[in-house]
Amino acid sequence: MFPSAVDIHPACLGLYCGRTVLSVNGSLETYGECGVCPRGQRTDEHKICRECTGSPDRYDWLYLGFMAMLPLVLHWFFIEWYSGKKSSSAVLQHLTALLECSLAALLTLLVSDPAGSLRLRSCRVKKLSDWYTMLYNPSPDYITTVHCTHEAVYPLYTIVFIYYAFCLVLMMLLRPLLVKKIACGLGKSDRFKSIYAALYFFPVLTVLQAVGGGLLYYAFPYIILVLSLVTLAVYMSASEVESFKDLLVRKKRLVVLFSHWLLHAYGIISISKLDKLEQDLPLLALVPAPALFYLLTAKYTEPSRILSEGGNGH
Repeated sequence: MFPSAVDIHPACLGLYCGRTVLSVNGSLETYGECGVCPRGQRTDEHKICRECTGSPDRYDWLYLGFMAMLPLVLHWFFIEWYSGKKSSSAVLQHLTALLECSLAALLTLLVSDPAGSLRLRSCRVKKLSDWYTMLYNPSPDYITTVHCTHEAVYPLYTIVFIYYAFCLVLMMLLRPLLVKKIACGLGKSDRFKSIYAALYFFPVLTVLQAVGGGLLYYAFPYIILVLSLVTLAVYMSASEVESFKDLLVRKKRLVVLFSHWLLHAYGIISISKLDKLEQDLPLLALVPAPALFYLLTAKYTEPSRILSEGGNGH
């Protein structure tokens, strides 16, 4: 018998199970047992765990931007909700929330691989199941489960949790001191309500990312468009904005309008990915369309007018 030059390994089962490279001797590689790939690696077409050497593409960055915006928008909403008529203190709190989230994003990039750099090393997302590798652990004999759960979309899944942790820590360090100094006009019970709200919504966002991260990755452009349209219509209705003149009465209304326009643009860019600039950039001209449509038709849908015309008809 002649010794075999190549070790014959049994088939590596499971969609995400792979063999780690133990050693490399020239062009020959020695592989370990079939199992879970180390962090920062995913299987190739030959079921070998390979290190992720790519960078996030434009859509990946847009997704991370969306996940980074969620706590900021919620901060701003609850600050506005609980600040009452103290606009000066609300503005400072808005700026502090922006500072917190910006610092958290910067720190998250710096601690992520490669550490100390604003670049990211990532694995390419191929399909929805890449986000839920825990659902694809094989059971060869229907009794023993081979656990191959790992982050196939490295680092898009875990980096969001790191960002939320930094947001929470920075909020607890910066916001209470600021609120205590500037929110003197508010009652003691109202003073910290925006902070208490964050202690509720951060766990919700964490569970949302843990359970629905993959679904959000594919659906977030449409979520942005739908929610921004609905919230803009609700705000204009609640503020009784029925004409362009009503918008100009208060600067706050213009700020809210332009913020929604930025969200509209972000959603359109995320859907189109700007792959073909000459085709996709004209779509941004649609950004003001919902607000213009609302302002032009609001007077025709005024409930009192409809009721009065209905009464005159009878």
